[in-house]
Amino acid sequence: MSKTLDVVTFGEPMAMFYANEVGELHEISSFSRALAGAESNVATGLSRLEHPTGYVTKLGEDSFGQFIVNTLHREGIDTASISYTKQFSTGMLLKSKVIEGDPKVEYYRKNSAASKLSLADFDPGYFASAGHLHVTSISAALSPSCLEFSKHAMEFMKSQGKTVSLDPNLRPTLWPDTETMVSTINDLAGRCDWFLPGLGEGKKLTGLDTPEEIADFYLQLGVSLVVIKLGPEGAYYKSSAGEEGYVDGFKVEQVVDTVGAGDGFAVGVISALLEQLPAAEAVRRGNAIGALAVMSPGDMDGLPTRAALASFMG
Repeated sequence: MSKTLDVVTFGEPMAMFYANEVGELHEISSFSRALAGAESNVATGLSRLEHPTGYVTKLGEDSFGQFIVNTLHREGIDTASISYTKQFSTGMLLKSKVIEGDPKVEYYRKNSAASKLSLADFDPGYFASAGHLHVTSISAALSPSCLEFSKHAMEFMKSQGKTVSLDPNLRPTLWPDTETMVSTINDLAGRCDWFLPGLGEGKKLTGLDTPEEIADFYLQLGVSLVVIKLGPEGAYYKSSAGEEGYVDGFKVEQVVDTVGAGDGFAVGVISALLEQLPAAEAVRRGNAIGALAVMSPGDMDGLPTRAALASFMG
């Protein structure tokens, strides 16, 4: 593989139709279309910060699939390892518009093309061309074959001496039960270098209460850096090298849409660590991009270019 990538990720990108007016989804007559998906959000954010990024998935041979690939191309994301199937459709979702709180999201993704991703789709040359792998547990929850793909990709990258990040991105409705969700995600966490849960996610996954306790739990599993999102307050981090601290959040004038904030945070942390900035600086950049994300309507609208990020961070 001649092309070298800073980051590779994989998952389920979806066509998102978001309401243009406030109200119940069944009453909305006008929607706008955009790309959605945690991993595609992260790939987009990294690409906008000039980190060459590749995205791996399986799409239906349909209009939604074509829309997704075109959108990824526009963002400069490498799609050489995307595969297609005639048998299954590309997933989609509807998202409501709200004045405050979280929007309502309805998914149409059961038996989607992306959920059929399997080891047969794993290209070792493609993954080896990247320096870092970013994973979310959403992919692992889609199907047994996606879980197998997730574990294999993480093990492969570690065996190649690459770094791996994991955002738990909890989606309880995708899992058969809470116990399976917790045990599977903690197993995946033990295979990563950088673990990025929210405080609520950390509590659910460990049964522990404080950021310090949650971080210690994952450091004992072999993770080298745990960064715990604390919402508007910022984030807490602790590393196996003994670095530790709280980093304040950025002031947000108006929250427009909370979806995608965690993905923006991941973009900030990963990009900064790849640039070999200290952990505290990486967390500060994560906080900044998370803040920009909640001030924008779409999942990806707030993801900044380098210039916009520098301007916001002062």
